[in-house]
Amino acid sequence: MIELRSDTFTKPTKPMLEAMMAAEVGDDVFGDDPTVNLLEEKMANIFGMEASVFCPSGTMANQIGIRVHTQPQDEVICDKNSHVYLYEGGGMASNSGVSPALLDGNRGRITAAQIKAVIKPDDVHAPVSRLVSLENTMNKGGGSYYDFKEIENIRNLCDEKGLALHLDGARLYNALVETKETPTQYGKVFDTISICLSKGLGAPIGSILLGSKAHIKKARRVRKVFGGGMRQAGYLASAGLFALAHNVERLKEDHLRARALGETLRNAPFVEEVMPVDTNIVIFSVDKVDKRLNQLKEKGVLAVPFGGNQIRFVTHLDFTEQMLEQTMKIIQKME
Repeated sequence: MIELRSDTFTKPTKPMLEAMMAAEVGDDVFGDDPTVNLLEEKMANIFGMEASVFCPSGTMANQIGIRVHTQPQDEVICDKNSHVYLYEGGGMASNSGVSPALLDGNRGRITAAQIKAVIKPDDVHAPVSRLVSLENTMNKGGGSYYDFKEIENIRNLCDEKGLALHLDGARLYNALVETKETPTQYGKVFDTISICLSKGLGAPIGSILLGSKAHIKKARRVRKVFGGGMRQAGYLASAGLFALAHNVERLKEDHLRARALGETLRNAPFVEEVMPVDTNIVIFSVDKVDKRLNQLKEKGVLAVPFGGNQIRFVTHLDFTEQMLEQTMKIIQKME
């Protein structure tokens, strides 16, 4: 089967597995796993931030970030289609006792002007606007990415209004290889950043939460409460180190293949619309979702419904050029 449901389906390559098995490990809850410590230090250095903490998942990294910046009765400002709101099980309410202020961004990208318009006044009837959360790249926006100048505008607004700024950067490296912006640019403007190692970068498990020493000290306490303290986690951290060394620049290949799929879909009679393909996510609207998903599956291609009449493809390091050609031929023959 050709796997296009998500880039989370990537499996470790043989060299990555060899690196994992050769890892030096300890007990990370005691701070004694040298490979985890190396990954955390490396990521902090890459982004020019003070510290980081290794987490089991991107959802946990985001939820820790929200908890670090807020207290019950606070508010998180984010796009209505953001992962922290739609796909984390109501975690901001359950874990942190906060509510969302939802904005309607351009393919998930919100602006400083939109944020300014919803910041609550100091009123006992309203929650306290405390945190802005951005997502880059934006999953529901078809892998869209921000204009960095707008992020800087948002940072300036947050400074003016006393708000913290968090980035769900699960696929941030996909944006970086397209824009040629640097990790340190992001490290300067965000208070906390989550980075997923188990999507396009190809590690089997794990995300990193970056921030100041004070934020990450608090984050470790929250991680413990959330059940995210792992023991000999260096086996997993070594996969992350391998991914950073070998799998960043090759993300461009995923983007090229996603664009090729997008062009093929635009010419397919059953496709009504294809969202612009900026990185490795292809979202397209069809006449009948279930029918088209079943047709694809029967021909050996797996995809997911994505709300309404939409289907999503996600390219990744296990999706080869040969698979691309086969998938395009399948689409071209569908009636």
